[in-house]
Amino acid sequence: MTEQPFTHKYAVVTGGATGIGLATALDLAEQGAAKVVITGRRADRLAEAAALHPALVPVRADVSTEEGADAVAAAVGELGGVLDVLVHNAGVHTIGAVGEIDPATARELFDINVVGAIVLTNRLLPSLRSPGGSIVFVTSPAGHNPTPMASVYAASKAAVDTFTRSWALELAPRGIRVNAVAPGWVRTEVYERSGMTSEQVDDLFAQAAKGVPLGVTGVPEDVSQWITLLSEPSSAWVTGQILTMDGGADLVRARQV
Repeated sequence: MTEQPFTHKYAVVTGGATGIGLATALDLAEQGAAKVVITGRRADRLAEAAALHPALVPVRADVSTEEGADAVAAAVGELGGVLDVLVHNAGVHTIGAVGEIDPATARELFDINVVGAIVLTNRLLPSLRSPGGSIVFVTSPAGHNPTPMASVYAASKAAVDTFTRSWALELAPRGIRVNAVAPGWVRTEVYERSGMTSEQVDDLFAQAAKGVPLGVTGVPEDVSQWITLLSEPSSAWVTGQILTMDGGADLVRARQV
């Protein structure tokens, strides 16, 4: 039987209990990964996710902290101490007008979206296969577009974009690749969890689709398939790339500038 792309490989997916993170973890597992460590802060959601595939290993951890990073590293160590794929998916969003941005909220967002990636990468880099390892960030078109009312979030994603390109150059001599995906409107449960009704979310995405040239928004699987592709050995010549997937919305913005 032909081996699948991730046979005998090990991965970590942060924020892996829901949305894009869970879709990515399942894709990796279904494509042969021996084990996929998924992180999150809610034990119940992690347990639900882990029940979906025997290769998923739940680790309750806040990966923006040293303690959380240590917990993930311990799980990797128990699996043999070698890591092939690291997906930085965990992140939060906030809005705020200039002059009204709450500093505490901004600090928390940067801790999760930016500092967390540093902390966890520092801890796991010694385990990342060299050569052959892959790091993939989940960023956003906001990282390279003006984003009124969400400037803090956009700034955090701009930082992630910079990590992608800078770390790609820095780690290239070690044979470790660094790439990112930048999805636009993707429907996940985060909207309902924020207090919106299903009808409100339906309306939101219907309006969003009107600004997308292809006329459709995304689902987690639209993104996860590209995360896994960028992590595959077949993409061994691809590094430092940020793949925007938004149905062509970036093209509209570029035309308007």
